[in-house]
This record gives sequence, C-alpha cells and structure tokens, in this order.
Amino acid sequence: MVPQCLDGFQHFFAKLLSCCDLDLHRPARGLGDPERLARETVFSVSEIEALYELFKRISSAVVDDGLINKEEFQLALFRTNRRESLFADRVFDLFDTKHIGVLGFEEFARGLSVFYPNAPIEQKIDFSFKLYDLKQQGFIEREQVKQMVVATLAETGMNLADVVIEEIITKGSSKAAD
Repeated sequence: MVPQCLDGFQHFFAKLLSCCDLDLHRPARGLGDPERLARETVFSVSEIEALYELFKRISSAVVDDGLINKEEFQLALFRTNRRESLFADRVFDLFDTKHIGVLGFEEFARGLSVFYPNAPIEQKIDFSFKLYDLKQQGFIEREQVKQMVVATLAETGMNLADVVIEEIITKGSSKAAD
C-alpha cells in the first residue's frame, strides 16, 4: 500500500512540476561546469568542450531536445538504429545512470571516459563486467557470455556455428581461469 501511495504522490508531484516546466527526473541540459567534469573524469577541459560539441550533434539527430535517446545513441556510436541490438542496448543502459531512458551530457561524458586510453584499468574491468552481467546479479553465467558473443557477432554480420561459439567461450573461460 505504501509503495502505491508513494508512486501516486510522485506522479502528482511530477504533474505539478510539469505545469511549471520543471522535471526533476530529466538530466540538466547544457555544458554545465566543464572544469568540474574534467576533474571528475579522465578528460581535459578542452576534451570536455569537444565532447559537448559531439553531444549536441548526436542529441539532435532524431529529436532536437538536448538529450540523447537510445536510437540516437545507436545511430551515432554503432551506426545502426536497429531495434534489436543487445550490445548497444547494454552500453546505453550502463551510460544511463539515472535510468530514465535518455542521456544528458554529463552521463554521456562519464560513460565515454571508460573507453579513454588513460582510464583506470579497474574502471574498464568494472564496465566490462557490468556489460556481460545481463541479469545484474553480481556474477556472469556462461549463457550470458554466449548471448553477448552471439549478439556481437550477429551485429557485425558474422554468423558462426554453435560449436565454434562454444569453443571460443571455452577457450576464453580457460584463459581467464589461468
């Protein structure tokens, strides 16, 4: 009963704020404070500013609203807007730390920082683990690895026999165990 009341209150409050053109769930738009973001990521201030220019182009590709939706993200970073793209969906979901279905600039910059060559290896490992932990259960099952491998191969146009995929996973698992 309490969760329903809270949901009702949240819905009412959101409607009230929308009358004033406010939305607490939407990310802030604009560049914000590039110096702070540079301190909190691996990027320099000039790189943050360049990323913002890229962000503006991507965020206006489908809907010019200053936010990146999943379709714009897939189109820009993966050159596809296919609805079925497990890898792109997973990357987008990891970037979308507010879990609202769109990316503001700060989420976009923070998400991209993991791919930067000087990003800490721990950050890269954590991101990779979360990417493959499809059920978000704190561990990765063999079937989740297979699902990601099959999806990644399919997205690149490669279709391998199941026995070959199993061999790839087995060899990868044995190397990881060493």
